[in-house]
Amino acid sequence: MLNRVRSAVAHLVSSGGAPPPRPKSPDLPNAPLAQTAAPPEAPRSPPARAGSAAPAKTVEARASFSRPTFLQLSPGGLRRADDHAGRAVQSPPDTGRRLPWSTGYAEVINAGKSRHNEDQACCEVVYVEGQRSVSGAPREPSQGQGLCFYYWGLFDGHAGGGAAEMASRFLHRHIREQLKDLVEILQDPSPPPLCLPSTPGAPGSSDSSHLVGPQSCWSSQKEVTHESLVVGAIENAFQFMDEQMARERRGHQVEGGCCALVVVYLLGKVYVANAGDSRAIIVRNGEIIPMSREFTPETERQRLQLLGFLKPELLGGEFTHLEFPRRIQPKELGQRMLYRDQNMTGWAYKKIELEDLRFPLVCGEGKKARVMATIGVTRGLGDHNLKVCSSTLPIKPFLSCFPEVRVYDLRQYEHCPDDVLVLGTDGLWDVTSDWEVAATVDRVLSAYEPNDASRYTALAQALVLGARGIPRDRGWRLPNNKLGSGDDISVFVIPLGGPGSYS
Repeated sequence: MLNRVRSAVAHLVSSGGAPPPRPKSPDLPNAPLAQTAAPPEAPRSPPARAGSAAPAKTVEARASFSRPTFLQLSPGGLRRADDHAGRAVQSPPDTGRRLPWSTGYAEVINAGKSRHNEDQACCEVVYVEGQRSVSGAPREPSQGQGLCFYYWGLFDGHAGGGAAEMASRFLHRHIREQLKDLVEILQDPSPPPLCLPSTPGAPGSSDSSHLVGPQSCWSSQKEVTHESLVVGAIENAFQFMDEQMARERRGHQVEGGCCALVVVYLLGKVYVANAGDSRAIIVRNGEIIPMSREFTPETERQRLQLLGFLKPELLGGEFTHLEFPRRIQPKELGQRMLYRDQNMTGWAYKKIELEDLRFPLVCGEGKKARVMATIGVTRGLGDHNLKVCSSTLPIKPFLSCFPEVRVYDLRQYEHCPDDVLVLGTDGLWDVTSDWEVAATVDRVLSAYEPNDASRYTALAQALVLGARGIPRDRGWRLPNNKLGSGDDISVFVIPLGGPGSYS
């Protein structure tokens, strides 16, 4: 059966014909696409033709089978990238036209966990043109300068690749839209204004007296930095992306959801936004600097329990917000058992009551921890149709689309060509520690000349190969004979220093 599926996909890919134009987002203006340093669109597996009688699930599966444009995969390359048996590592071709900052990238498909690779990646150079001046007057084309930001994104899909595919196409555009109001503000060293005119070009809107000055409301106020404006723009962009998925999930067959790990470089600072269980670290002079944290049922237990406590209707009478070391048996009613609630980091004893027999909102530990016995991540995009198994109870209210954003100021340090920012989906980190990644960084980069731009692609490939392992009788194995990662693995290696890194 699997061979027939592969043959059908291969036939679809090789059948020719240009794919249909990308769908426009209803909440984004009809503006030019973000500028990118990548070559033109690579061949993608086209969705079913209009008028096809294919079922909805088939349309979704075909439409979501594509790989990042910058890989420039031919139809044959797409077939190799989709081969679960060979699991060939994919990287951009060494044609002399590299990703921005000579970024390295590598990926590999899972060992059969899902039909296709549900990870997606995006690397763009995006120009932001301001849509108003600080005074509120419409900006003339010749007035002022826009902003340019560099963008990298990894999207780890689950329950289908549709959400990751959509996020890889549109999230950077939402960030651009959120930054449009900030172009002139970010270029002005003075503190940001508290208010902007609501109607640009309206009578009197060019009068700066209509703006609320920093000291006009209170004798003292919170300090708002330019950095916090960028953080807020990224956070809002994630929310708008999630809302777009909710609106279009039926028309575009966007099933499932995705974790999102995004890096934005703007005005000398690196902003790392994470929603999910992907991870980013900086390796600088042998030192490891965490740039994200994973959001799982364990790390967000108290937030989830608090929501269940405040809104018990979300539990549907099927779950309890309390956590116990194990599932309670009916014969244990009236006994005192260990528990903890939304306010506790430690454990205490309580008398078991009838409602405690319900299934816990958060159960399991490690990679087996689940919310409502269903999903193992608590932040991300999509999942609007996700329900508890054999139930109509929605899980989305417990899932947050807001990322945690960490900021790294590149101007505060003198970086060398071996200092890198490593982004990876959980397929890498499930079997590889931060220190093992740092050791691989040192081993691989030391084998190349500092000005050899291919060294970062070689490093990304080494990290993916090290996590995948080699095929043996009982699956993919690491050198220590432990199981390698059977998940999709995607890795970006972004150099933070060296010739041409910031150009």
